[in-house]
Parts: sequence; structure tokens; C-alpha cells
Amino acid sequence: MPKFAANLTMLFNEVGFLERFDQAAQAGFKAVEFLFPYDYPVEQLQQALARNQLKLVLHNLPAGNWAGGERGIACHPERIEEFKSGVDQAIVYATALGVKQLNCLAGIKPQNVSAADARRVLVDNLKYAAEKLKAAGIRLLIEPINTFDIPGFFLNHTQQALDIIADTGSDNLFVQYDIYHMQRMEGELANTIRAHLPRIAHLQLADNPGRNEPGSGEINYAFLFAFLDKLGYDGWIGCEYKPATNTQAGLGWASVYLKR
Repeated sequence: MPKFAANLTMLFNEVGFLERFDQAAQAGFKAVEFLFPYDYPVEQLQQALARNQLKLVLHNLPAGNWAGGERGIACHPERIEEFKSGVDQAIVYATALGVKQLNCLAGIKPQNVSAADARRVLVDNLKYAAEKLKAAGIRLLIEPINTFDIPGFFLNHTQQALDIIADTGSDNLFVQYDIYHMQRMEGELANTIRAHLPRIAHLQLADNPGRNEPGSGEINYAFLFAFLDKLGYDGWIGCEYKPATNTQAGLGWASVYLKR
């Protein structure tokens, strides 16, 4: 049976962030993920997890000025020292919160930077981060993201991610495969997952169009969940979707998986 983690950045957002841990546990989730922990003291997050017996399975490295529209800085040549400082900060949080994998958002390529230079910086930064995280017992992930939702995002395809991983030479760098993003960019979901499962460390989901809950669009999630079971995927699947109305109303698809 698939294991689902509630993405608290997008789910239960009818309440404040720290209350979302309680809501997720009450809905039956055993694990959560979210974009960033850095606005909160570690102790507050530890308490929210502990009181609900929740596991935190993923968060991201610092990604620049998110509120200002930045979506990562790993491909920015002028931000290398900031990136490295962010790796250190992420390790502190992940270690304290028991997180065993961190996602690195490549970012939107700066207009004055060539694709070749952006790629070189990204590979060097990932090599650095993967080594630092390996020493801390944490896996590093990279996520291809569709260019409809984030125009100009540098990493957009599964094979592109795999090629970058190969160029780092690291055994501690994996793909975070977001089903929604890859449906928009590639399709061919099942065969892609099967072909590259050894390098896929984490999955995320949303339906298309709309990025709403499973069952609201064109993706056959009942088939995909059974397919993942058949493949033997034993990682988490992050529920990173926008509820069509509100979170509770949109959890019908998950009831068979959460109430067990």
C-alpha cells in the first residue's frame, strides 16, 4: 500500500501552519512534508511533530527570496556562497527534525547567464551539497518542474535530472519525481518511473489540469498506485496539491489509504 505524506505548504491551509500538523494527524496521515522550516524555531516544529506522532519526510534547501518570486538559487553563479550557507542551515534543521532527505530547487535561470554556465554552477553546487549531506546521513534530491507553472525554471525533464546526477558523480543524489509536473512536461508516467526507479527517492502528486486532488483530472491514480506497489516502491508520496474546495472535502480519494 502506498505511504502518503501531507504537504503542509498546500494542504490544511485553512488554518495556521503549526495547526496543520494537528489537522494532518486527525485526517489519518502518519507523515508530513513542506517547503521550508526556516521561519520557525526547531523546537516548535519538534513539538508539533511529537504531539501528533508524525514523521517529517522532506523539506527543501533554502531557495532564495521565495516571497519575491525566486524559486531556488542553485543555478545562480553569483549566489554560490549563499547556497553553501543554506546547505549548512538545512543540515541543522534536518538533523534536529529527523529528516533523511532534502530537495534542492534548481531555480529560474538568470537572464544574463548562459544555459551552459547555469548548468555548470548547478552541477558544482549539487556535488558540494550531496557530499555535505552524505556526511550527515541525508540524501539530496533534485526535482524537475514544469515550465507552465514556473516559466524559466532550469530543470524540467527526468532525463535532464538524470544527466545532471551523472555529471556530479555522486551516489547521494536522487530524483524527486513529481507526477503532476512530469505529466505536464512528458507524460509516459508509468514507464518513466519503472525505468528510473532506482534513482527516484521520493514521489509527489497532484492531478492535471488544475493541480488539484487525485480524481479531479486526467491522471489515473488508481492505476499508478497499484503500479507502484507492483514495482515495490517503498518510499513516501507527498500530497502536494491545491484542494479544489477545502482540504477535508478533497480527501475522499485518500480515505482507503489513511484509515488503516
